[in-house]
Amino acid sequence: MIIGTAGHIDHGKTSLIAGLTGKNTDRLPEEQRRGISIELGYAYLALEDQRLRLGFVDVPGHEKFVHAMLSGATGIDHALLVVAADDGPMPQTREHLEILRLLGVESGTVAITKVDAVEPAQLVMARFAVQEMLESQHGSDWPIFEVSSTQRTGLDDLLIHLTQVAANRPCRESHGGFRLAVDRSFVLPGLGTIVTGTVHAGHLTEGEEIIVQPRGLRGRVRSMRAEDLPAQSVRAGSRVALNIAGVGHEEVGRGDWICQPNELPCVLRFDAEISVTPHLERPLRAGLEVHFHHGTADLLAKVIPLTGNSIEPGRRALVGISLPRPVQVCHGDRFVLRDSQARNTLAGGRVLDCYPPTRGQRTPERLALLEGLAADQIDLERLWSHSPLAESRLSALLNLRPEELDGLLTQQLVVRAAGQIFHPGFWTEAMARMVSAIDETHTREPEMPGLELQRLRRMGFAQLSPEAYEALIQAVLATGDLVQRGAFLARPAHKAELDATEEALWQRIRPLLADAPFNPPRVRDIAKGLNLPEGQVRNHLRKVARIGDVTLVALDHFFLTESVAQLADIAQTIHAREGALLAADFRDAIGGGRKVAIHILEFFDRVGFSRRLKDNHLIRRSNPWSSAS
Repeated sequence: MIIGTAGHIDHGKTSLIAGLTGKNTDRLPEEQRRGISIELGYAYLALEDQRLRLGFVDVPGHEKFVHAMLSGATGIDHALLVVAADDGPMPQTREHLEILRLLGVESGTVAITKVDAVEPAQLVMARFAVQEMLESQHGSDWPIFEVSSTQRTGLDDLLIHLTQVAANRPCRESHGGFRLAVDRSFVLPGLGTIVTGTVHAGHLTEGEEIIVQPRGLRGRVRSMRAEDLPAQSVRAGSRVALNIAGVGHEEVGRGDWICQPNELPCVLRFDAEISVTPHLERPLRAGLEVHFHHGTADLLAKVIPLTGNSIEPGRRALVGISLPRPVQVCHGDRFVLRDSQARNTLAGGRVLDCYPPTRGQRTPERLALLEGLAADQIDLERLWSHSPLAESRLSALLNLRPEELDGLLTQQLVVRAAGQIFHPGFWTEAMARMVSAIDETHTREPEMPGLELQRLRRMGFAQLSPEAYEALIQAVLATGDLVQRGAFLARPAHKAELDATEEALWQRIRPLLADAPFNPPRVRDIAKGLNLPEGQVRNHLRKVARIGDVTLVALDHFFLTESVAQLADIAQTIHAREGALLAADFRDAIGGGRKVAIHILEFFDRVGFSRRLKDNHLIRRSNPWSSAS
């Protein structure tokens, strides 16, 4: 169990830890010379049965070093609030207690120190003041112990209590990817870079690769210690020292995270819920610049309320947090906001969504999604009730391994398709809308073979990824309500047909297109060869295109739809083999000129089958003409 101290300067935090563990946590010469803690200090205590080991994080009490206190308080299991009997609760006592509340630290113990230096009446008054502070500010009834570090009065009782708390405390869950908040980085001769910190999530074994976030530096764990003992593996809730190869000590430091190489997000903006402290004199206004304390990091940020333009003292609100540089965050991470002068604590919060949209940040649907993420038990149904959610995004957002995400989703009534998660109601409604759109098209344009796939997507399914849209189409086709004919969807009974005269002309034109499938004659060449007016041929081919037998690829250049399907197959084959689709490779494969190859590739880009990236064309989805070949 990791125990973090809290309390005002000179109230005896360091002396208390020394009395409990026998170790002075003031390691810096300046700390020992001045008699105050400036940096974080650490001590460990092995209990008699060796099954339990207590780790202590000693924090500075001076108001100038609250940033260090925040670094030490992150990730602790239990708070040890220290109050001197001769002073009672002081400003930093109250601020530290407020910070613990904002960080979600609910388990704690109070030690009233220096009891040997006061009269009994003053001790009674100090105890009463502490109880009143706990009740009014934290809403807790933490046990209170009266101790003297110099006389060792009450230390045994305090240690017995802390041991019982540790023994009864359940192990912290170690799901998700490994995350360690770095609080120190230094070099040991013969070993190299050492980083220390508290493990917030996951587990790590000796020899594994790691990444320093948000810097993106990669390294490997040579060896590790947990609670100051050699270890082969470490897990969430441990105080850890890692010996890292491949990363210099000057390349990693306080504020960084040690993670496993995965997709955990490093972001410049995220959405959160915050609780504003009730003692502020004025509301938090939109765009306010604040100190953002997260993990062991301290950097300036801006707060943007998502409802209204300000937040009243004592109120909870949904906000966006904008950062000057990337920060590695996950859903549920706690943070504290202090004013830009770093003098007052303003609010505490919890990360909700690391992937906020660039638009529609204040819509009812968006706010409902955030409220679903804010619930004590995440309301997963609300997350995708209005729109699909990518599995990779949910996995990174909640820091879940793939198998953990599978386990979570098997407990939910959801539809999973193309790497996305859909609410069953959303999926069913989308299928019904697709069928309805086809019916409306048949009524409005009976001469058409159906509704073209990309036109249908633009009409009402643009928010779906190409893969999800394809999955939705396949789901509707599986019901038998619709059929696919080339690039068109239609009702099974619907059939657009040519009359006898039109069919006769088509039978004259079709062989001309089939003889040169990858570079058929244009309208003017067909008209000249058949001795017909260009306008007649053009209008006729447009009608045949509406039926679906030909496709207009370029100006006055119609291809048999089955030939377009073959061309798409060739493009996919080249893309799969080369990793990209170049015009020269495509030209060589179809045996035509460069000009016609470019026209075909531009057509593929235009209908969404591919996407141009400089000289490359990247295939985006499956062949929509495959049923025509």
